[in-house]
Amino acid sequence: MKKLMLLAAAALCLASCSTVKKTATTYTVDDNIRSFNEAELTVKSEKITYTYRPEKSVRRGGAQNIKNAAVREALQTHGNADVLVAPQFETKSINGIFRHGIRRVTVSGYPATYTKFEKGGPRK
Repeated sequence: MKKLMLLAAAALCLASCSTVKKTATTYTVDDNIRSFNEAELTVKSEKITYTYRPEKSVRRGGAQNIKNAAVREALQTHGNADVLVAPQFETKSINGIFRHGIRRVTVSGYPATYTKFEKGGPRK
């Protein structure tokens, strides 16, 4: 019995977790793209609030992905605006052994739309 216990302990010590290492290659991207167009931003005076419960696929993208999805859903629900001015986020997270992550995001801000697009020249 003693040998069996010793053998089981030795087998447990020899079985170890493996480490996975991933690398990524980055490329330089030319970011000197300029647009000289101008537009007027029309901001509504009414503040909106929207509560978003992300799906599992959205949660896999991380916290910023969840916030972006919450803003997108809020804008689509409240009049299909272009941008949310002064957004504020309130998140509800669960941190447990088997369940963790953001479960609910409440976003509030002022919806705005772009109007009066004009082609402008380069500024000096």
